[in-house]
Parts: sequence; structure tokens; C-alpha cells
Amino acid sequence: MSDNIDARLAVIVLAAGQGTRMRSSLPKVLHRIGGRSLVGHVLETARALSPERTVVVVRHERDLVAEAIAEAAPDTIVVDQDDIPGTGRAVEMALADLADYEGDVLVLSGDVPLLETGTLQELLRAHRERRAAATVLSATVDDATGYGRVIRDDAGGVARIVEHKDADEAEIAVSEINAGVYVFQASPLREQIARVGTANAQGEKYLTDVVRLLREAQLTVAAASAPDAAAALGVNDRVQLSEAARILNARTVRRWQLEGATILDPATTWIDVTATLAPDVTVLPGTQILRATTVAAGAVIGPDTSLVDCEVGEGATVRRSDATLAVIGAGATVGPFAYLRPGTQLGADGKIGTFVETKNAVIGEGSKVPHLSYVGDATLGRGVNLGAGAITANYDDLAKHRTEIGDEVHAGSHNVFVAPVRIGDGAKTGAGAVIRKDVPAGALALSVAPQRNVEGWVEKNRPGTAAADAAAAARSAQEADNGAQEEDR
Repeated sequence: MSDNIDARLAVIVLAAGQGTRMRSSLPKVLHRIGGRSLVGHVLETARALSPERTVVVVRHERDLVAEAIAEAAPDTIVVDQDDIPGTGRAVEMALADLADYEGDVLVLSGDVPLLETGTLQELLRAHRERRAAATVLSATVDDATGYGRVIRDDAGGVARIVEHKDADEAEIAVSEINAGVYVFQASPLREQIARVGTANAQGEKYLTDVVRLLREAQLTVAAASAPDAAAALGVNDRVQLSEAARILNARTVRRWQLEGATILDPATTWIDVTATLAPDVTVLPGTQILRATTVAAGAVIGPDTSLVDCEVGEGATVRRSDATLAVIGAGATVGPFAYLRPGTQLGADGKIGTFVETKNAVIGEGSKVPHLSYVGDATLGRGVNLGAGAITANYDDLAKHRTEIGDEVHAGSHNVFVAPVRIGDGAKTGAGAVIRKDVPAGALALSVAPQRNVEGWVEKNRPGTAAADAAAAARSAQEADNGAQEEDR
């Protein structure tokens, strides 16, 4: 690029629309794909271009959208659109906050989440090389219904952009559409946008009318075609939302594959753009790796597993399980059919097994909760083994309490730990024990009641049932057997 070409950039993002075709109480630009809102994706792409300033224009559900923007891009300027409708008015409002700015202005739509940085860089390059007053991003599609048409002049330049509702029969037949992305030189944009009116089928102030006015002023208007038409199209309804999600996910999965992850079935694997996979991770079918989840080298995730905001250590295995805000240590194993709720921390080489639920639980290195257990609000030391059916009874109907289990504790099957309670290092508990008091280090804790058998109870209290008949038959057989033994003696 020549040294005398101005490379300054400001970005305007249009996010004021309601998006009625989404049929949702949530503003369209806040619907999510790949772990971010639609407008969040647009802001992330804009950030990668290193603009001097970024302005987002809002109106529908203003406070909700502004809050999401502040969270996604804190340095962004939020501008309110007034009662005058249209994209032209939205840009005009944004320009008031760029009054002292001279350079290029990139206009993006908050509902076009799939545009990649490279496409916009190429758009800017073409704009600057041609020294155009405006450059339009276009796309060629099979079905252009609903989109504005790019009408070319005899020399191949952009003569005008016609909205679908205002197009005549010949213009409707044009397959090159306006993708709603533009680059303008700031000064001619300011001058011409003030002249735009609302004399059109929708009664709106169209940004596309600036193109016509720039041509009438004998200024250059160029167009650059998007290499991927699907990526340049906006999201207007739930069908398009799911299609955008599919495209983005395919792009994300492919990126991790190229960086060294094994993903056996991309079609059933969903990975948010905010998640991170190390080389040599293996992802099996039916798996979702969502939000800020990180998976370290050599881990195996899936099949049929969902991880949300989790941290998985090297060489760990998570099978057919659901985990949220959990930390899984190196070499640890989870599942199948485990449920890790927020606050779960599983130490290195530990195990959370089949049909186990954990919550706010710290499980130490090498400790195991193999099966059929609930461990909530608890701390387990190193080398602990809980027998099948262990329960930490953490709630007393008023408050949650913690169970603390020391190192090398081995608990019997079907234990209930009634919190608050502490089990000392090296202690043992017997099968069926209900632990209500602290257990000293090295002690054996039992809660045993003598077993009492009430003979004939079923026949007396459940006469005529299959159980009573079976019991009577068994008694007759036993009595006959006893008689035979007596005769033999």
C-alpha cells in the first residue's frame, strides 16, 4: 500500500433493528451462535482490524443490547438511533460521534456474524487502491429475494443499489446483492448522507441512497465480491440462525483439526469459538465443547458429552457425561453418565464414575467416587475411595453444610455423611453407616442395629398374595426336608 494512502479506520455497527422475523422477545443481534451473540461476532471481527474507534447504533431493547456490547467490547461507543427509521439515519447518528474523524468508515451489520477478517481486509484494500468514495461488499446468490440489488453501469462500476421492494422486473432478475457492508471516505459520506430522504416504499432513510448521490457527484463507487456468499448474508429468522451456526461450527471444527485435534465426526461435534483445544485431543461423536472450556493435550472427550466452561487436564477422559464450571485434573476419568455441577474440582488421576453427581466438591489426587453417589459441598483428600451409594447429606432444610474427608479414607457402600462432619485421615466406615459425628483419624466408624426376623409376617399380613404363597411353599419344602433328615438320623 502506498505511503500516501490514508489507512485510518473507524467502524460503525448497525444494531438498532428489532428483527421481527425472529419472533423472539430477545433482540435479534443478541441471539447466539458459537458461544457469542451475533453482534459479539461482528465486534470481534471489527476489533481484529484495529480501528481507531468503533460505534454501535442501538434502539430496540436499547439497554439490553448496550449491556451486551459493553461486556463484549468495553471500548465501544454506543449511540442511540432516533425515531427516523433506516440504515442511513443510523449511520448519520453514528457520524455525530465521529465529527472530528477523517479517514475510512467501515459500516457493518450486527446480524452478519460470519464475515471473516480477511474478507474485510480485502474490501479495505480494494477501496483504498481505487481511492473510491465508497466500496460496497456484494455477493452473488441463487435466490436474491429480499435483498438489495447491486446495479452496475456499462463500465462495471456501481451505478446504484435498489432495495427489493423498490426494484422493477429487470432489477429483480439481478443476482448480485448488497451484503450490507460498506467502506466510505468520511467526508463525502457526511456530505451526502445529509441529503438522503425517505421517499421510498418503506419510508426509511436508506444508506444505499448515498451510493446514488456519490455517483451523481461524479465520485467513484466500487464493489468487491465476497468470496463466500453464505458468509456475507445476514441472519433474519431462526432458519438462517441455525444455518449460520452450522457454517460457523464447521469452520471452527476444521480449524482445530488443522491444529492437531482428532475430531471423529464433525457433523455431531459442536465447539464454541471461545473454547480451546490442545494438539492430540480426541473428540468423539455427539460432543459439545462450549463457552470458555479448555481441553489439554491427550485428553479424550466423548462420546455424547457436554462441557460448559470446564478445564480438562492432560490425558483426562470424559465419557458420556455433563459438566459445567468444573476442573478435571490430568489423567482423571469421568463417566460414563456422570453429572459435574459448578464448583467440582477433580484432582489428578481421580475418578468420578457411573451415575455420580457432584457439586461444589473438591476431590483430591487419586481419589475415587466410582458409582451411584452424590457428593455435594464436600472436600475429599488424597487417595479416598467412596463405596457405591455414598451420599453427602449437605442440606438441613435451612442451610448447606460441608463434609470433610481426609486422606486415604475408605468408605463402605451405602454410606450417608450427615454434614457438617469430618472424617479423619486413614479412617474407615462400614457398609450402610450413617455418619453423624466426626470420625477420628484411623478409626472404624459403624452404625449397626441388631437384625430381627419376624417369622410368618408375610403370610399373616399379606394372605393370598404371590409372596405369601411362595413363602408357604418354601416353608412346606423346608419342613419336608427337615423331616427327611430326622428319619435319616
